[in-house]
Amino acid sequence: MTAETTATVRVQEDAAPRAGALIQARDVHKKYAAGGSEVTVLSGVNVSVEAGELIAIVGPSGAGKSTFLHLLAALDTPTSGTVYFEQKAIDSFREKELADYRNRSIGFVWQRHHLLADFTAAENVAMPLLMRGTGYDEALETSAHWLREVGLEARMKQRAGELSGGEQQRVAIARALVQGPALLLADEPTGDLDERNALAVFELMQRLHREHRLTSILATHNTVLAGRADRVLQLEHGLLLPVGGERPKP
Repeated sequence: MTAETTATVRVQEDAAPRAGALIQARDVHKKYAAGGSEVTVLSGVNVSVEAGELIAIVGPSGAGKSTFLHLLAALDTPTSGTVYFEQKAIDSFREKELADYRNRSIGFVWQRHHLLADFTAAENVAMPLLMRGTGYDEALETSAHWLREVGLEARMKQRAGELSGGEQQRVAIARALVQGPALLLADEPTGDLDERNALAVFELMQRLHREHRLTSILATHNTVLAGRADRVLQLEHGLLLPVGGERPKP
């Protein structure tokens, strides 16, 4: 076998989905058109996340952390490369499979909670269930369970706009988990909170991750909180590498 053939085989092996990983990216690139030119955000990201891991992604503002999470959630598509969920390429999903993946397999927590201010905490959490056709009473019952999980049982009937910032983000976490997703993605979930509330929200997510056996990927600029994750990866100059400079996990 020639050196060229060996290199080709190695590339093909690296591009294949890894058995046992819940979600993985293989040679993922992302470019955007901007003012007649092209901006490269991701330059060949490779990462595998095992079921049950809590991963933190750090990096400077504008490095592409949000873009990467959006690709994992199928809210955007790579320019090239492949995202696999349970060893199946997301870009091979049919329309219904893609909708089910976004709505049932993924829970997403945004930096800004995006709650409906005039609806109660319980109604906000129930919204994903109602949108998929769950009956109102059943949806509210499930919503109440998750609000208890995040410590907001006493605030269920409070309008979301009347809650504090930390409480609103707890509601957003409950909403992300109400459908029982396998994967929780969080994009700067503590970015709008003060230090005390940021720590409380992060510790809540850690507890829920552990107790509900989630797989969680958290993008954050807070390196102190990131250091409490199972694994910390740095996204910079379009590449995702373990903090410390080692080779990325295959």
